[in-house]
Amino acid sequence: MASRKRLPRKNDPASIAGRQAALGLDGAVTSIDLEPYVKTAESVTGAAVIPVSVAEIEVSLGAYELSEAGDVVETGRSTEEVVVPFAHTEGGLTASVQRGAKAVAESGGFRTYVLSDRITRASCFVCRDAADAIALSRWIEEQVPAMQEFLRSADIPELSRFALLREAKTHVVGPMCHVLWRWTTGDAVGPNMMTRNAYALNMAFVKPHAPVEIERVALEANMGGDKKPSHEFFQSGHGKTVIAETTLTDEAIRRVLRTTAEDLEALAWIGTHGAVASGMQSVAFTPASAIAAIFAATGQDLGMVGTSSMAHGTGRRVEGGLHVAVRFPGLEVGTVGGGTTLPTAREWLALMGCDGAGKVYRFAQIVAAAALALEISASAAMATAGSENFFRAHHERGGLR
Repeated sequence: MASRKRLPRKNDPASIAGRQAALGLDGAVTSIDLEPYVKTAESVTGAAVIPVSVAEIEVSLGAYELSEAGDVVETGRSTEEVVVPFAHTEGGLTASVQRGAKAVAESGGFRTYVLSDRITRASCFVCRDAADAIALSRWIEEQVPAMQEFLRSADIPELSRFALLREAKTHVVGPMCHVLWRWTTGDAVGPNMMTRNAYALNMAFVKPHAPVEIERVALEANMGGDKKPSHEFFQSGHGKTVIAETTLTDEAIRRVLRTTAEDLEALAWIGTHGAVASGMQSVAFTPASAIAAIFAATGQDLGMVGTSSMAHGTGRRVEGGLHVAVRFPGLEVGTVGGGTTLPTAREWLALMGCDGAGKVYRFAQIVAAAALALEISASAAMATAGSENFFRAHHERGGLR
């Protein structure tokens, strides 16, 4: 079989046209102006168009700032109605979000809180033996202030001034000293900038100055679980740690969600034990659907949906209704850089008042509230007798039969 001619790799107009012609692409793919896309990916050849629908949510949002020490501090609060975009082809998703949001609005709205802000890079230093690895671990933890000063003052062009080192968590196993470098990165998600800074720390600070000989250095050694659910990130966070909550009234549960607080509480009990039985690194129903759809609309890194969808939901019967909440330990979101610079992504972010600098905490809270709206509605459908409403929603909106 004859081999295909090697495709051009550049992103200039001639190379793009060459790839399209070689692959036999035509119609909708070639009709799109790709100029805005060429700086965000390699070998750009076309664009995938996904329908975007919107839902309206009422939410009490906190205004937050980062202290000099890296703590998230609430400086104010306001209740708003926000229109949220969802890019997806999952029939019923947006309608379900809207139903959950309606029940919440009739119950007084969502409340959201940002608890912390850390993004991490998990490096590893291989030493001669465990004794050396332990010595290196203790030295690294003592050197954090000196490392912070090094990053501020070093004349290294690749360093990012936006990625600020906050802590270093070490873990020794055998001759390996694993290190979780913990950063804040402003309004960007920050993987590129923290990677550059972590590399500089590893190679220009730790390796030449360590009190023991280091045999091998790995920039990313998987202790955190980059772009994967993990116990480390479920507990300590990776990105923005956010809680969304509401207290649903019995009337809203009955009239809008067509179930009862007792049935929702029973479902929460069943689902929690199912999660424990499976070893699931999450206690929630379907947050990934809402998070992926918002990520796709707003130019977020889709590889981060796995980590960002880790959630810990709770439901508790209270007088007159049901208190529900969900904790997202690692919403990896940004409002500057990467895909957020694309025209449509910027427009959808602007719709929520989340475009540009100073908006990332607002955006993280909106994502959490929208995901909780879906959790509430989908859980209500599952809580009906035999989960009939859940079945009917999928039967009526399903594809092939």
